[in-house]
Amino acid sequence: MKTAMKTALVLLMLCVPAFAAESAAEKEIAIALDSWKHAMVKGDAAALTKLYHADLTYVHSGGKYETKAEAIAASTKPGSLAKAVEVHHAMTRVYGDTGIVNAKVDITNAAGETSHLDMLLVWLKSPAGWQLTARHALKLP
Repeated sequence: MKTAMKTALVLLMLCVPAFAAESAAEKEIAIALDSWKHAMVKGDAAALTKLYHADLTYVHSGGKYETKAEAIAASTKPGSLAKAVEVHHAMTRVYGDTGIVNAKVDITNAAGETSHLDMLLVWLKSPAGWQLTARHALKLP
């Protein structure tokens, strides 16, 4: 019985670092997501340039597709800045250097209209940190 308990304890100790690593990655992605929210509200092109991967595919709830350059230009254009970006019920899964976030996101535009979105965000860990490589939104009622 003691041998079985020792074996179970050793196996548990081997699994703990794997869970801790995922937890650290999830926290890093949460920080990147928070940075994205602030950059969207401030219209901070430099921050978005760092946060967006070169191969970004940015799909709006109406089906409009944008590249990295187009997404940055659209979200930093005077008069089109978001007043607020609120993320609710975010669920993050990490698979190595890839993080997938499903969340409800409320974006209030410059006119004060709020879009309620179901959003899928795919983050990729690169030498520059966690970068958004894909974003797809679905408009909720």
